Amino acid sequence: MVSSQIPILLNFFTDNLWEKLPESWRSSLSDLSSPELADQLLSNGNRDTISYRSAWPLSLLALKATAHCLAFPRIPINEAANKNKKRPEEFWENHCQSNKLDPLFRKHVKPKKQHEIRQLGKLVRILSDLTGCDQVLDIGSGQGHLSRFLSFGQGLSVTAVEADQHLVKMAAKFDHDFMYMLDKKSHHITDLFPNPPRQVMAWVDPKASWEDLAKQLGECSCECGGRFKAQRISRHADLGSRISTENSGDCLGVNSVGSFHAPQSASEINSHSSHGLSEPSAFKPGPCSCLKGRLLYSPLDKFLLTGLHACGDLSVAMLRHFARCPSVVAITSVACCYMKLSTCEMPQPPGVLSSSHPTQATQPEEYGYPLSCWVAQLPGHQLSYKAREVACHAIEDYRQRLRGESSILRTHCYRAALETVIRSIDANIRRPGVQTIKKAHELPFKEYAREGLKRVGLDPDTTLDEVLVDRMLSQHQKVVAFFSLALLLAPLIETLILLDRMIFLHEQGFHCDLIPLFKPEFSPRNLVLVATKAGPSPVNLLEQLKDLGERTGKDLLSDAGKNSAVQ
Repeated sequence: MVSSQIPILLNFFTDNLWEKLPESWRSSLSDLSSPELADQLLSNGNRDTISYRSAWPLSLLALKATAHCLAFPRIPINEAANKNKKRPEEFWENHCQSNKLDPLFRKHVKPKKQHEIRQLGKLVRILSDLTGCDQVLDIGSGQGHLSRFLSFGQGLSVTAVEADQHLVKMAAKFDHDFMYMLDKKSHHITDLFPNPPRQVMAWVDPKASWEDLAKQLGECSCECGGRFKAQRISRHADLGSRISTENSGDCLGVNSVGSFHAPQSASEINSHSSHGLSEPSAFKPGPCSCLKGRLLYSPLDKFLLTGLHACGDLSVAMLRHFARCPSVVAITSVACCYMKLSTCEMPQPPGVLSSSHPTQATQPEEYGYPLSCWVAQLPGHQLSYKAREVACHAIEDYRQRLRGESSILRTHCYRAALETVIRSIDANIRRPGVQTIKKAHELPFKEYAREGLKRVGLDPDTTLDEVLVDRMLSQHQKVVAFFSLALLLAPLIETLILLDRMIFLHEQGFHCDLIPLFKPEFSPRNLVLVATKAGPSPVNLLEQLKDLGERTGKDLLSDAGKNSAVQ
């Protein structure tokens, strides 16, 4: 039912979507202002404080109540008193700099990412202390901001895995810069660790087994002769004694394509330039520190898995590796890009790399959704691409735009009207990708259409039917109301996807919990799935997590709880 009610907004005019809503719904929603849509439809406040202009149909009221009731809570407990403020408290003094993060970790990092790496980094450290494991594998590490905070800030031994060569190079450069600044300021820095992460360029195939992943991380194709040495650092050692050169065979970055190295000490840093720091344009990846044939990863090693906004099936692959690999003791997973999940109906979503590990004929096909056996056997469990795409939208941010009657809301109607113009020129072009037009909401529609037609390869000077365009633009508020109705279901769809993952872990017999870790207005994908195998129970883990000042979700679901939640 959910999938069938989530159409693509840009078809609003071409498919006459407004008329497909029940007449009673259209009557109630058509005259609402944007602030009224925010307060009456998208807010889950006290019913006594909401003033409705007219009596809504029971079916619409029931949909609203159900969507709000069944969605997982998204507000961290330490932000409950500040839920009407867009920024976390750490950004009240300076909107660009977190006052709770060391300045070295803020360089090259946007405010949203600063908030995320600090919160998730503290959570990973708590898990490390509870499990007695300080080895961390950061999947989809990007430019290495989380990896740097975990290694330099939390004293953990981190291997950062990223498929994009450019991002790996940037991560290695930022590690290099960090080591230089850390060494330069060592006389007054006492709470950071000169412990760079290992940067590994590798694509984690969602369909590969954990044995394949271990082999991929363990094999080294480079020949550096062990020129550079990795560090083994005690969390409690003073700064001067933290840098050591034991175990010179440990690699800082190894893969089949290339490897990247962060300098280990001031003397090595100074060897790059007379000023102790290479110019950014001159920075080149150095050889890794492994001895030929030496393993970066041993199957006997215990480690934690983490991933900050691992895309599509990658977050699912992490959960499967956690469940199947005996070496993984805990996991924190923050997912995103739900529309890129593979399903039985769409095994290869648009824009997703094909797996290099085709399923054997004797093995059942595995998809990103559903993950659990219990959800897979439910009739009507399917979620369409459109439904999963809506789940990626930020309802809190949109609600604020509605309340402020932001002019940005105009872009919804512009894009839907442009789709009609495009099809009037060439009926074979449907839903083309129109790259973001800068400040589109500030442009007259003629200029917007001109830019849009140019980007899809059509004549930008095409004469527009002004009567038709004016009629479409006059329905701007209906477009906003329709999109608001779709966004009402966004948290509920995300809940379905994440609940499926929790049930999967429960089926495997593991402790797990779902925590709203980030302020949703600041970071919309703010729910982190936490699981452990042995040692701490969810109760003990949640007690530890109180140090973060966050509200956590429910304990592991019983069979009755699963039925109740899904129903």
